[in-house]
Amino acid sequence: MPIELNVAPESAGERLDVLLAEALGSRSRAQRLIVAGRVLVDGESVKKNHRVAGGEQVAVDDSPQHDAAPDPDAPVASFAVAYEDEHLIVVDKPAGVVVHPARGHREGTLAQALAGRSAGGEDVWRAGIVHRLDRNTSGLLVVAKSDTVHRGLKEALARREIRREYLALVEGRPPSRSGTIEAPIGRDRRRRILMSTDSDAPKDAVTHFEIERALPQATLLRVRLQTGRTHQIRVHMQAIGHPVCGDPEYGRKDLYGLRRQFLHAARLAFTHPVTADEVDLVSPLPADLVAALEQARR
Repeated sequence: MPIELNVAPESAGERLDVLLAEALGSRSRAQRLIVAGRVLVDGESVKKNHRVAGGEQVAVDDSPQHDAAPDPDAPVASFAVAYEDEHLIVVDKPAGVVVHPARGHREGTLAQALAGRSAGGEDVWRAGIVHRLDRNTSGLLVVAKSDTVHRGLKEALARREIRREYLALVEGRPPSRSGTIEAPIGRDRRRRILMSTDSDAPKDAVTHFEIERALPQATLLRVRLQTGRTHQIRVHMQAIGHPVCGDPEYGRKDLYGLRRQFLHAARLAFTHPVTADEVDLVSPLPADLVAALEQARR
C-alpha cells in the first residue's frame, strides 16, 4: 500500500529525503524512491534535494514489486584494493572504469561494484565516493564506508589535508624544474563538454608540479593537486603549452603508443578520520604507461 502523509507546517524547509527517512527506514531508501519517481508531492515528482514548504501531501509508492531486478548481463567494474579497514577503502582504479553513473555510463561503474562495501554522502548512486578520477586516469582514490567517515574525508579534502600526487608524461619540457599553475577553470565557452581556462564561470584551480624525469621530447612530471577541478591537470598542462601525452581532448592522442592520457594517481596520503593514523599509499605505473615511458626514452 502507498504511504501518504501531510507535511506539518513546522517541517517547512526540511529536505524531503530526510523527512521520509524514518518512515522508509533510511535516507538512502528515500532517495532511491524519489529518483525513481515513486514519491509525489502534491501529485508531482520532485528532485531528491527538494525542500518541503509545509502543508503539502506526499505519496510514496514503496511496493517491492516495482524494484527493478539487477541486470545479470551488466558489466562489473574491476579494481584492486590498496588499503581497507572497517571505516574506508582505498581503491586502485584501472583505466577505463567510470567512478560513478553518469550520462552515457549507467552500468559497470566503480560505485556499483562497491555496493554493499561503501556508504555515506547524500547521493545513493555514488555512496561513499569522496573524490573521483577521469575514466581513463588510473590510480588511487579513497571511498568511505559510513556517513561519518565520508563527512570527515570531505572536510579534510576541503581543508587540503589529503595529498594527491599524480605522474603525468607531458609533451616538451617546462622551463623550470618545479612550478605552480594558478589558473581558474570552468566549462569551455565553445565546447561545453570540455573544461578550459577560457570560461564564463571559472573556479579557482591550483596545480603544483616538479620534474621527475627529463626525456628527449617529453617530461615525466610529479603533479600535486591543491584544488580538484574536473580535468584540472589536463587543462593546466595544456594551458602552459605542455599537454599530457596521449590526451585525446586536450593534447595529441596515440603518442608513444598510448590509447589514453598518460596520467596516473600514484600517491594518496591522509590522516585516517577515525583512528588518526597516517595512511600513505603508492600505486606503481600500470603496464601501458610503463611501455609508453620506455618509448619516450628512445
